[in-house]
Amino acid sequence: MSAPSVAVSVEGLTKAFGSIRALDGVSLTVGAGEIYGLLGPNGAGKTTLIRSLVGLITVDTGTVTVLGRRLPDRAVLAEIGYMPQSPALYADLTVEENVRFFAAVHGLDRPAAARSTADALEFVDLSPRRRSVVATLSGGMRQRVSLACALVHRPRLLLLDEPTVGVDPQLRAELWRRFTTMSGEGTTIIVSSHVMDEAERCGRLGLVRFGRMLAEGTSAELRRLAGVERLEDAFLVLSESRP
Repeated sequence: MSAPSVAVSVEGLTKAFGSIRALDGVSLTVGAGEIYGLLGPNGAGKTTLIRSLVGLITVDTGTVTVLGRRLPDRAVLAEIGYMPQSPALYADLTVEENVRFFAAVHGLDRPAAARSTADALEFVDLSPRRRSVVATLSGGMRQRVSLACALVHRPRLLLLDEPTVGVDPQLRAELWRRFTTMSGEGTTIIVSSHVMDEAERCGRLGLVRFGRMLAEGTSAELRRLAGVERLEDAFLVLSESRP
């Protein structure tokens, strides 16, 4: 069976936490191999949307289809890599032990786990620190370990929630070059951010605020829609034009 051309399809998603409406009728479609950016301020609903795509929350209404399977569906989880905003790591284990643990969780046998762990640590430039205990690492390095854990099983869909927070500019640029390579090889990447220069690296963007999708398109399309030259200004203009 050939891989679906649409990696993610979301229709009419709503989710409330008490009186707070975190998602308010969100719909979007992401093609296979696309880098799609969710752009918005903290509290806009980006994390809630990403968590719904990996099945970590149950939405109130709407449908989520990932890699041709409608959620909830445990079988699709093996195809998803998820990097949360706050690294979910074992602080008393080494970098390598953390990544190998996640490889085992995804069902890789020992030889495959060893190879994939080495590749993932090389990708995030942490091979020299593989024996370091996570508790001794800086915040930026923990972010890199978390990314390696999300990549170790070579997922078809990669969900990244603010992946470069605390990462130095040189490594950030290198990671984005590698994300572009992964996309070219067929991996679909959905990344949340509030950093404009990162948003410019995405193929398409969804501008999110108050749990709503304000607009979608390439950076150029959104700037043209708003009648401005900068993406940051486009976000402000489009935010003000929506109720």
